Amino acid sequence: MAQRAVWLISHEPGTPLCGTVRFSRRYPTVEKRARVFNGASYVPIPEDGPFLKALLFELRLLDDDKDFVESRDSCSRINKTSIYGLLIGGEELWPVVAFLKNDIIYACVPLVEQTLSPRPPLISVSGVSQGFEFLFGIQDFLYSGQKNDSELNTKLSQLPDLLLQACPFGTLLDANLKNSLDNTNFASVTQPQKQPAWKTGTYKGKPQVSISITEKVKSMQYDKQGIADTWQVVGTVTCKCDLEGIMPNVTISLNLPTNGSPLQDILVHPCVTSLDSAILTSSSIDAMDDSAFSGPYKFPLTPPLESFNLCYYTSQVPVPPILGFYQMKEEEVQLRITINLKLHESVKNNFEFCEAHIPFYNRGPITHLEYKTSFGQLEVFREKSLLIWIIGQKFPKSMEISLSGTVTFGAKSHERQPFDPICIGETAYLKLHFRILDYTLTGCYADQHSVQVFASGKPKISAYRKLISSDYYIWNSKAPAPVTYGSLLL
Repeated sequence: MAQRAVWLISHEPGTPLCGTVRFSRRYPTVEKRARVFNGASYVPIPEDGPFLKALLFELRLLDDDKDFVESRDSCSRINKTSIYGLLIGGEELWPVVAFLKNDIIYACVPLVEQTLSPRPPLISVSGVSQGFEFLFGIQDFLYSGQKNDSELNTKLSQLPDLLLQACPFGTLLDANLKNSLDNTNFASVTQPQKQPAWKTGTYKGKPQVSISITEKVKSMQYDKQGIADTWQVVGTVTCKCDLEGIMPNVTISLNLPTNGSPLQDILVHPCVTSLDSAILTSSSIDAMDDSAFSGPYKFPLTPPLESFNLCYYTSQVPVPPILGFYQMKEEEVQLRITINLKLHESVKNNFEFCEAHIPFYNRGPITHLEYKTSFGQLEVFREKSLLIWIIGQKFPKSMEISLSGTVTFGAKSHERQPFDPICIGETAYLKLHFRILDYTLTGCYADQHSVQVFASGKPKISAYRKLISSDYYIWNSKAPAPVTYGSLLL
């Protein structure tokens, strides 16, 4: 007996969505079991937004829900059990245990340890009765002695830690959350909270939460048979929470699109109070498979006053954003260069800037240049023996551009010309520099509507993201031996 997920939703008639998800928790380990038990009839747990809409529709709690819907309102669908099937994305999620009490909808999805087609009788699904016990326990905890919204918010903020003890990994151990409250040793809701030693002050002003996702992509491309190109994405999530109160609680969710690349090697800030085991165990060392955890990645936390890095992660994206070919060949007193660049079709073609730096080490100044480019402009820094190909903000419709030409150098002066112990002879590279705003290579984004804040006032939620290049090298395919990233650090 186990639960796949649990939600607490406030019913808010007259608002655009008619409700708000106040709390949600998913159990990825139980979800893997559901995938095995249910087989071809398996339906994944949806994100909070689609679940909220489908549940309110099924419970007839939407403001504009006045028309007769046969699939829901016919006599054959008279419901006496508070157990529903929700139609989400063309598939039916069943069984969903849900009931409304004191303007709060309590809902959970029990694990069914068999196939769902044909639908098994309810009496054979032991997780249903446990689900009711679980939800009634949460209800008793929230409303025992509760007098106002402030106390309700405080108890909601305590739920993530309480469920770690009362329902670890989706298995209910104790439906009486008051017992877990005593063991967790929270400060009483009737007593003022004490200022923690690590927090030097409190914020006063307009509440707001800012979330910024920055992904850096590294790449080493050789275009050599038998030598694999390499690339890696490293992400950083930076937050700033301006919230009143001594110990405000926030839950931030990172999401991926359907075809997004799962996040791995996740390291979190010490202010994160709890974390699903699936997030911690996702590692780039393990081979990728269809069962890799792909979110949502929820981070309950008590934020510090200053800006902080919520988490770091890596990801194994299928292809680098820009594929390159670089060939440099010595011909008597000059060099002949050929460069081809191709933007992958899945990448957003809208750069803040994009340029390729083409250095020529251990040579004299550039005295003569003849070139032809299909796109962009070429700047020449003669004394630095450097070419900069300014590509601009967009690739052409073909997504491919090229540059070719010949470069002639003067006498070498060790005092003025750049020197490099690796780039000798035909060992050379070009380095790409680019930045794309409102885009990440993994598809990772912070959903502003899923950010949960347990503090006074309704905060303004802002979310940003960007992709930037870092150590993005394309090596001369004529070089005698490949150069690894590690050798550049020597």
